[in-house]
Amino acid sequence: MSNITLGNLSYISREELAEQLKTSSSAPSLPSHLAIIDVRDSDHVGGHIRGSTWVPSSELDYKTPELVRTLKDKEVVVFHCALSQQRGPSAALRYIRERERLDQGRGGEKETGDGEEKEPGKEKGQKVLVLRGGFTQWQDKYGPDKGLTEAWQKDIWEFGY
Repeated sequence: MSNITLGNLSYISREELAEQLKTSSSAPSLPSHLAIIDVRDSDHVGGHIRGSTWVPSSELDYKTPELVRTLKDKEVVVFHCALSQQRGPSAALRYIRERERLDQGRGGEKETGDGEEKEPGKEKGQKVLVLRGGFTQWQDKYGPDKGLTEAWQKDIWEFGY
């Protein structure tokens, strides 16, 4: 059983994530080391972070093993929902636990090699983060920026979430 909990997940601010997207030479796609997973459900309308992958939280039960396999070479995986209070952190935790389960099935080690355990969410060099404030805070600052946000609709967001 994993010792990782919601309480020890790591977060990234909207500013830090935007900076990674802005400095990417691969625009309009994401930098090759980064994946952004949007787990909003029907509230996905009104825009999304450029290059993000939409995996509704209602589909995570069967899509998480596939995500672990397809994202295995990414250095950073960022999860978010609307507010990143429930679905986003839960998805990140589910992803980390599934990755651990699959690694154990392959005989993978949780240790760094020097007898110390790795930080939660950083096994095999991959960092799993949650976007602080979710898409709601993201769009509040970066919604109109077409270089950072796709399909943003001002009329959906102008009166808040």
